[in-house]
Amino acid sequence: MELYNQLPPDAAKIVLVLFLSFLIGLEREEQKAAGRFYFGGVRTFPLIGLIGFSLAMVSGPQLLPLTIGFLVVAGFLLLSYWHKLTQAAPAGATTEMSGLATFLVGALLYYDHFWIATTIAVASLILLDLKAALEKLAARIAPAEILTFAKFLLLSAVILPALPNREIGPFHLNPFKTWLVVVAISAISYASYVLQRLTRGQGGIVLAALLGGAYSSTVTTVVMAKQGKAENKPHLFAGGILMACGVMYLRLAALLALFNRQLMDLLGIPFVVLAVAACAGGWLWTRRADKGARSTETSHQPRNPLELTTALFFAVLFLAMLIITQLAVRYLGKAGVDTLAVIMGVTDVDPFIMGLTQAAGAMTAVKVAAGAILIAAASNNVVKGCYAFSFAGGRTGRQSLLFLIALAVAGLLPLIWIGW
Repeated sequence: MELYNQLPPDAAKIVLVLFLSFLIGLEREEQKAAGRFYFGGVRTFPLIGLIGFSLAMVSGPQLLPLTIGFLVVAGFLLLSYWHKLTQAAPAGATTEMSGLATFLVGALLYYDHFWIATTIAVASLILLDLKAALEKLAARIAPAEILTFAKFLLLSAVILPALPNREIGPFHLNPFKTWLVVVAISAISYASYVLQRLTRGQGGIVLAALLGGAYSSTVTTVVMAKQGKAENKPHLFAGGILMACGVMYLRLAALLALFNRQLMDLLGIPFVVLAVAACAGGWLWTRRADKGARSTETSHQPRNPLELTTALFFAVLFLAMLIITQLAVRYLGKAGVDTLAVIMGVTDVDPFIMGLTQAAGAMTAVKVAAGAILIAAASNNVVKGCYAFSFAGGRTGRQSLLFLIALAVAGLLPLIWIGW
């Protein structure tokens, strides 16, 4: 400790510069062993880091000398890249860019940005070392998937922060919260979509039911009903449909937790119980043997959930449901809200339920909103049972209808719990 105190103040920084730069150079040295030309190694990269540190010390608060030094180092790296281009083999600029990053690591350490410098060095090492894995990943990702992710970033990181977070008009509409609902729904659907794309051809009907239920239980029900009719495996597909509809309750619980803690306190436990019971019961039913059964994979390809027109339509529908709900509460009372919940169960229940999360506690009694959510979910399950019966027919359709009616009845039992 006494020796450490006698060292110059910047000694520890220089040691850290050498250490981080040496690690980057060591990784590049391993690549040189393959026989191809690479700029630098375990000596050059530490020197680049020391140059960056020294120029930062000489520059002090003035950035011009540091910038000139950076350009000089970049010039040497440009000569290296030009040399590689003269060779017959394809040339990449990864090593040259890692040299510039090493220069910046040295400069940042002098200015006491230890965390940023270390993070840059570690990230550089990871990116350099995972070349093969990253290239395989890039080959697996279709250009359309990059566009899909860009759409999600547009919805969440570009549009959302630009919207005002205040209530507007007589119906107390909040543009920020409205779009936040769109982002939340899109995020859950997009996560399920990505998992379905990554696991396509794997896991069979059970995994497809679980992921599809998070994406859209209605779409999953229709797809499985049609496939069940073609393959005539009632236990497998009726159980899968029940699982998908059970996952819907987990999806709703997650949305309530995000947007209305009072509703979550009332409905969180019942929704989790319903989801677990439906998923467990559906899984056990899929385990029952069907005559002539063989390994079955779902042929459904999930559709991109992040179409901008779909997001805008959902936002408009959400606002409409919010206004209609407020009018029903104001002029029709509790009976009007419950009737509206039954009707909304025929369509997509998400806009109606998310509208209730905004109205509950402010314009609508929490218990009234909770009861309407339970009724809407139960109504939606009955409708999905009718879809399954219509599209699948036979034993698959009948079993699915009975299961979903039973799930709808069970979904109404929490009305007793909340004192509806």
